[in-house]
Amino acid sequence: MVCAAGYDRTKEVKEFDNSKMGVKGLSDSGITTIPKFFVHPPETISDLRKSSVTGVGIPVIDLSNVDTEAGRAKVVGEIREAAKTWGFFQLINHCVPVPVLDDTIAAIKAFHDLPIEEKAKYYVREEGRGVMYASNFDLHRSTAACWHDSLNVWMAPDPAAAEEIPAVCRRAVAEWDIHAKKVAEDVLELLCEGVGLKGGKLKELGCCDTRAIVGHCYPPCPQPDLTVGIKSHTDPVVLTVLLQNQVGGLQVKHGGDWVDVKPIHGGLIINIGDLLQIISNGEYNSVQHRVLANGLKEDRISIVEFFNVNKFDESARYGPLPELVSPPEKPCIYRNFTMKEFTENFYSKGLDSKSFVEKLKLCAL
Repeated sequence: MVCAAGYDRTKEVKEFDNSKMGVKGLSDSGITTIPKFFVHPPETISDLRKSSVTGVGIPVIDLSNVDTEAGRAKVVGEIREAAKTWGFFQLINHCVPVPVLDDTIAAIKAFHDLPIEEKAKYYVREEGRGVMYASNFDLHRSTAACWHDSLNVWMAPDPAAAEEIPAVCRRAVAEWDIHAKKVAEDVLELLCEGVGLKGGKLKELGCCDTRAIVGHCYPPCPQPDLTVGIKSHTDPVVLTVLLQNQVGGLQVKHGGDWVDVKPIHGGLIINIGDLLQIISNGEYNSVQHRVLANGLKEDRISIVEFFNVNKFDESARYGPLPELVSPPEKPCIYRNFTMKEFTENFYSKGLDSKSFVEKLKLCAL
């Protein structure tokens, strides 16, 4: 695309991508202005400048007594309410030792701190398998790029070979997958109980069969008011487990307002994905969230693990669980779908909010 002033956006994006330096490389080079293709439109920028709601935060849920009868009932109720009204909550006193969390963050940061020529060995755009390091997975599909780089490692059902994973974070990635999967399975069990299902129902449906770890780096940005770290979107998966360092920037939309998610050392953030909203027939909700561009001097590091049904089983059909549908009080809100539909929708565009959910809404609504 060449604009009237002679600016060739397509050429500049291609040159940036071919350089394999990522935004971390741009930031470390000492630039004082960001490339034009990172600048977001006025309507996005004006929304970013709105102050977040103060004195409000996503629910924090303490799992320390989850193994007692009374404690479990309390936690189930809290998670049910948080998943329905917020779509986000933060867990404390979970099963993962704090040193493991700190080591995982340090390992992902160590990768992003590698020299450009070392990271360039992993810079590819082959989505959906193996290992992919790149800046903006949707760089060539989005209208404006975001200020972050990512290391993607596929863990299941077709895991990346150990030697494919960068040595500097290989052990930590493998260990984190084990811990995060346990957390996800425990949360899914509690979510099942929250809507009257047997605890293992979502696990039996294969809701953890596809797993991908994404280690984001949001380096300091010289013009944070002109771009975003990651634009507003919902997660097109079943469930997400998020670990972050102490550099803020994550915001969740709640009641029409943006709310800052304050990092808690030792905490883990859980958010509901689009597919769980569909499977639960709207009992749980995915919500918009975004990351502001980093205006601080320290890198923001976040490690996201996405949990989803097996995307390689394209013949299987998914939709609202029959147990959660009882017309006329609780009609079926969404039609069934195949993972082929889901995959084609996801890879046909950049990040967005609930486009797939909207496509599946029944006409009767």
